[in-house]
Amino acid sequence: MTWLKDVIGTEKAIIAMCHLQPLPGDPYYDSKKGMEYVVEMARKDLHALQDGGVDAVMFSNEFSLPYLTKVKPETVAAMARVIGELLHEIKVPFGVNVLWDGKLSLDLAVATGAKFVREIFTGTYASDFGIWNTNVGETVRHQHRIGAENVKLLFNILPEAAKYMADRSIEDIAKSTVFNNRPDALCVSGLTAGEQTDSQILKKVKDIVPETVVLANTGVRLNNLEEQLSIADGAVVGTAFKYDGKFENHVDQKRVEEFMNKVKNFRSSLEVMLGK
Repeated sequence: MTWLKDVIGTEKAIIAMCHLQPLPGDPYYDSKKGMEYVVEMARKDLHALQDGGVDAVMFSNEFSLPYLTKVKPETVAAMARVIGELLHEIKVPFGVNVLWDGKLSLDLAVATGAKFVREIFTGTYASDFGIWNTNVGETVRHQHRIGAENVKLLFNILPEAAKYMADRSIEDIAKSTVFNNRPDALCVSGLTAGEQTDSQILKKVKDIVPETVVLANTGVRLNNLEEQLSIADGAVVGTAFKYDGKFENHVDQKRVEEFMNKVKNFRSSLEVMLGK
């Protein structure tokens, strides 16, 4: 049994993304509609995800494009407002992801009561956002300084739109990341949001660190969820829940329901197979 059961309530967990609209300071923020619009759109998506049956939700500033690797304080302040206004409406375990800043993700988690954060905590990358460096030792020390010891850390080891600068295999990266950092989970991604995670890479990661939770981080859809979940311990799902399966759209509750019904059937068949 993994920590997913204790924190989220089930194995093979589906963590649904609640993508926030552009925020103050972002290039595409709509200052005329203001923060009230951002809150209402987040509320709309949150309820569609919850009513559709997801296991958990993760709030992220997904539309803060292009992303910063050192995020400005106005971004995390705006995210805290959104989550704070919705807090009494959140009925499932939730996490946060301040793209792409590990320390601020932890700050936001402590402020809102989030159970987990997803980030690029380790490695140095050549990316669409320039040379992307991290300092996991300092980030984890920050976690302890602010009293976030119980916040689960989901390490994205194959980040979107980036490549490790060192010539290392995914097996080596996974093995050394687990040995050096003791992550709560490893997230394996495709090239961009909505792009399918390569099942072969996913299997390589799970095989090399079988005792660590491994999540398919992008591109899990209705037509591949059984294949992906037969390898991974769970999945982070965003684009597949949107109207017409398009990244920029809002959440379609019917798509969520159809997806989660198939997930629940898969879990039931797995339990029967394992004799539970």
